Amino acid sequence: MQELIGRRKRAGFVGRGAELARFRENLDLPPDDDRHSFLFHVHGTGGVGKSSLLGKLAEIATAAGALTATLDETVQGVPEVLGAISAQFAVQGAELPELDKKLAAYRQRRQEAESAWAEPDADPDARFRTGDDVQLALEPLKVLTPVLVSELNRIAERRSWIALFFDTYERTGPFLDAWLLDLTMTGRYGTLPANTVVTLAGREGPDPARWGDYAGFVTEFPLEPFTEPEARELLSAKGLVEEGAVREVLRLSHRLPLLVSILAEQPGGAVGEADDPTATAVERFLKWERDPGRREAALACAFPRRLDGDVFEVAVQDAGEGSYGWLCELSFVSERAGGARYHDVVRTAMLRLQRSRAPRLWAGRHARLAEAYGRWRADAGDGIAEERLWFDGTWRELRAEELYHLLCARPRAALSQALADVVEACREDLAAAGACARALADAGADAGANELSVWGRELLDALSGESGGILATADLVLNRPGPDTRTRAAAHALRGRELTKEGEFARAIDECNRALALDPQSAWVFHDRGVALAAQGDVTAALADLEQAEALRPDDVRILINQQPILQMLGRHEDVVAGCDRVIALDPMQARAWANRGQSRHALGDSTGALSDFDRALSIEGDYLWALVRRSRVYRSQGRLDESFADLDRAVDLAPASAWLASERGDAYRLVDRFEEAVRELGRACELVPDYASAHAGRGYALAELGRHEEARAAYDRAIELNADYPWALVHRASLKGELGDQEGMFTDLDRAVAIDGSGWAIVRRAAAHQGVGHHAEALADVGRAEELGRSDPELLVLRAGILYRLGRTVEAVTLLDQAWPQPDRTVALNPRDVALYALRIGMCLTLGRLPQALADAEQFDPRDLENPGMVQLSALVFILSGRHDEARRLLDGLWEDAAREENWPIAQLCWLSAAVAGRWDQASGIATWMRDHADPVSVPPFAETEEFRPFEPLFRSHPQRTDNADMMIAYARGEWAAADSALADILARTSEWLPLAQLANYLRILAHCPGVDWTQLASRVREVENARDAVQARYAE
Repeated sequence: MQELIGRRKRAGFVGRGAELARFRENLDLPPDDDRHSFLFHVHGTGGVGKSSLLGKLAEIATAAGALTATLDETVQGVPEVLGAISAQFAVQGAELPELDKKLAAYRQRRQEAESAWAEPDADPDARFRTGDDVQLALEPLKVLTPVLVSELNRIAERRSWIALFFDTYERTGPFLDAWLLDLTMTGRYGTLPANTVVTLAGREGPDPARWGDYAGFVTEFPLEPFTEPEARELLSAKGLVEEGAVREVLRLSHRLPLLVSILAEQPGGAVGEADDPTATAVERFLKWERDPGRREAALACAFPRRLDGDVFEVAVQDAGEGSYGWLCELSFVSERAGGARYHDVVRTAMLRLQRSRAPRLWAGRHARLAEAYGRWRADAGDGIAEERLWFDGTWRELRAEELYHLLCARPRAALSQALADVVEACREDLAAAGACARALADAGADAGANELSVWGRELLDALSGESGGILATADLVLNRPGPDTRTRAAAHALRGRELTKEGEFARAIDECNRALALDPQSAWVFHDRGVALAAQGDVTAALADLEQAEALRPDDVRILINQQPILQMLGRHEDVVAGCDRVIALDPMQARAWANRGQSRHALGDSTGALSDFDRALSIEGDYLWALVRRSRVYRSQGRLDESFADLDRAVDLAPASAWLASERGDAYRLVDRFEEAVRELGRACELVPDYASAHAGRGYALAELGRHEEARAAYDRAIELNADYPWALVHRASLKGELGDQEGMFTDLDRAVAIDGSGWAIVRRAAAHQGVGHHAEALADVGRAEELGRSDPELLVLRAGILYRLGRTVEAVTLLDQAWPQPDRTVALNPRDVALYALRIGMCLTLGRLPQALADAEQFDPRDLENPGMVQLSALVFILSGRHDEARRLLDGLWEDAAREENWPIAQLCWLSAAVAGRWDQASGIATWMRDHADPVSVPPFAETEEFRPFEPLFRSHPQRTDNADMMIAYARGEWAAADSALADILARTSEWLPLAQLANYLRILAHCPGVDWTQLASRVREVENARDAVQARYAE
């Protein structure tokens, strides 16, 4: 029906021939023609025909094959404009899938923006940062607009023109003007396709101050009242040709197109004069209608800002059948967004008349409409979580209309509620806040309530400011009388939340304190203060606030979700799993809950469960970058590197300009020793964001591993210059200084890191440094300090045990490891740090002669699967000492060739030992010959005379204890028994550990098999060593 009505109205369009011709001619010109215009501006007073002309221009564009979209004041904010463009294009067969996808992500992210900081790492090596999804919520235009531009360029190849029309610019200009300038003129968001034409229409146009440099590129269509010939043409088209009536219409209408059209439909006769100009205007609009019921219906339908059949039934009680269709045929009623609305000029006059003549009727009709909208709003919100209501387009539109009618019915009484709505909407959705502010402004104008008008106008100005204007809105609410106590408290909390986003945590906490002084029972104030405290680093106080918020709103999903990262920062992963279980039970589609649970399951050693949770999160949000990054870490911990990097590559494909993702992938390369790739990717992160401190630090680490020490030092220096309180960078710069021999500089950096870091991680690193240079007392003291700070991780345990071991307190060290050993259900492969734990205990067990325990530990896993060369060597040695030569050989298979190529002496010696004790003499001799030929010449004794022994001399000369064992072994090989026995006695007298004695016994047995060596003479010496070995084993038996 509405389409038929619209056709009839459009068919009667007359006038504006010059404008139509110019626009039509513009579409006949190629974009590179200097006469072609890219932007038109239609402007003029109310009723002059701007919207009608805009509609006709859209028809011309469609006829020329253009893809068109028309927007008006029904959209609130640029994201809604983008959604409306995409929807209208889709109807015409040109979908914008990438834009739709990004808009969907935006709608999700804006719900999470207030807690976007809370994706922390419990790992002390973590470098905190924010992903692109947070920028999408906080700065949507920077993310969404380039996607629109890209999509327009894609479809422009298949369309002659793309034509965008923006009506009622006096209402939309405040939030569209700066964006449109950047979209069309500056190239800030990319280059629009050349076949794009934009047309604006409104009483007010682009801001001259803002558009000054581009004014010459805007074609102006200033609309004046019709010329007399144009007015006569329209009257003739309407069937009014009697000269007297024509002259009267021309006089009364002042040739304003809207009034000409309305008066042309009167059945004839002059309109009498009246004392009230408003009454006169209304009488002109309705003079032709003789039915009193219909006249009253037309007046009643001026009350709602938008009309549809349901609203009509509430506004016009006892309306006859077909009455709504009749109303829609009136010349001052136009189709708009699935409904209808009066022209502003007509509606304003009708409202003014009814408010002045019948104020109680005025209030009653608005109250009835408010009540109806309230019912519809409640119905629309049924089944929607309370925290999601403002994000539902239908619900918030109904709430805005309800608010408008409440304000019109009782301006002063409803003002406080309206301001509360604006503040609440600012927390959730800026488009909703704009709709509430617009309701205030419109109600003020329509009800003649200046206070409402001022509030509405100033709120709209504030909301159209930079970054959405939330801080300006909060300031406005707090600096003027009108808001009640709870609204002022909410405004303080809102200001605190925005200050938290800007990194001003102390000010944010102060604002929340002021809010709590006004409203101590506000869950959201406790929530906001908790967020600020967590961002400041006071996680204990933050958790207390969020728990109080939960007590006030027990099942609020957002509060529950925001507790979990804080619990993770405190290491309470079991509580995180339980909390996420609650969230998932309340809302199974909360991707963040699945992802947070996955992170904590991983921390608890449940990689299978973690992967399942991350898979679920990504099934809900396929482009959830944080979940992709986290899942990649789980894969990496399992050694599934292909899958790990596949996730990171996918994330980078989704957001190639993300410095955060470049840094994540660079760190992943670094952690698997792919240092060249790490340097490139972390360098890319630094190029994308030059002040990205953590990327510089990670790059410094990779450069140091590549031996590019000067570049590494420069990278660390840059990271610390950017963030002076950066423990991770300080600790690793200290390591580099130590490697370069600057021990004083190393401890200066470590001391500084300890002073900054409150977690105890830097103290552990300093303890390790002290241990490394033999400062065992200082190392033990630092370990104690770390334990006092609550650290109890495996690394600290390994460190303490290692220090005790090096102090000769081996039994204490082993006892310590036994007491704190991982639970049986934990698999070493899940946590690489446990590998160090096993390695340390194996080493200690070998020192004490506890070979069965060492063997049991070595059997727990296949060290080759861990890509840990140290564990391969240690496990192979355990198997050799246990006589399990086949297993030792299996571990070492293929390693000899790598060792020879890389001149890896420890592996080469182990391969020789494995072959020799197993009697594989050809292999042992070949390896020994290689070692002789490649050894440091100082290590090869030139005086060796026993040719059969000679291939083995490099082994002993290159052994770590060559000054004792090597000389002794060479003396035995030559038959110099007295000298050899003296050296052996000295070794036995000062050796109290099982492993060197066991190794010495093995070497002597190998020597005994060499041609020319007298076994009968050597056998007693072997027994003597074995007896000493077994005595140590008995002394430390469990």
